[in-house]
Amino acid sequence: MSVEAVTRTTILGDWGTSRLRLFRFSDGKENGRADGPGIGALEAPATKVLTQALEPWRNDGPIGSVTLCGMAGARGGLVEAGYLACPVSLAQWQQHSTSLMLDGLAVRVLPGLRCRNGEGVPDVMRGEETQIFGAIALDETLAEGAWTFVLPGTHCKWVLVVDGVVLGFRTYPTGELYTLLTAHSTLVAAGKSCEGDDAQGFARGLARVGERTLAALFEARAAQLVDGRSPDWAKGFLSGLLIGGEVEAEATKDARIVLIGDPTLCERYVTALINAGCSARQVDGDAAVLAGLELAKGEAA
Repeated sequence: MSVEAVTRTTILGDWGTSRLRLFRFSDGKENGRADGPGIGALEAPATKVLTQALEPWRNDGPIGSVTLCGMAGARGGLVEAGYLACPVSLAQWQQHSTSLMLDGLAVRVLPGLRCRNGEGVPDVMRGEETQIFGAIALDETLAEGAWTFVLPGTHCKWVLVVDGVVLGFRTYPTGELYTLLTAHSTLVAAGKSCEGDDAQGFARGLARVGERTLAALFEARAAQLVDGRSPDWAKGFLSGLLIGGEVEAEATKDARIVLIGDPTLCERYVTALINAGCSARQVDGDAAVLAGLELAKGEAA
């Protein structure tokens, strides 16, 4: 492989709490993907896990650089990359990365963002900022005026962006709470009957938004025992109640909303937004993160 080819081979990656996604680019074109465990599920040091994940590609030839976002920059991750205080522009974010050498390979880790909400409560994000700047790069109209970016996931972010600058955000641990309730509580699989599916449960959960949330949660269990609802119905109900409550708390009918993430999960938010009288654009999460990482890689070059 020539020296010129080496400089054109790069790895872009999103290392989150639940999974690692790596994308290989040669001559500006994606030609490989790899997955691995998230920072929150590592059984070995992050440096070893990343080295092993990159090994098959390094066997194919030298890699010019690696650019990572997300929990790779968290305390206890690959290297602590810090948080930038909002408001934060694209240029500011690009200029504050942290670098390290990993087995002779240059690795660049991007910073997260931090803010205090209207009540003075601290909040942080890692990885979502990359998707936001990437989405703006994919659609320049998002750089004009005020937009509410919503990024569903383990910790869903509601982010105010004005003229391309991230002003602040609020986090809802909706995905994490859903996992805890469905996998580690008595609210699911309480009965033996199988009436009702996930979609019907989700609709029922949305219908109960605005009631006493803690009391409403118990319907997931009681409906199985009394009404013969299925565990799938109960899971859908919990999803609808949690997502619907989040949307009720944050969405306003005049807001311009952009959803970024997994299309299937985003569709749940679309349903909840429609139920609340709102609408939203959608941007694929992989496309957004790759566009954001490309911006960061270009700044580093």
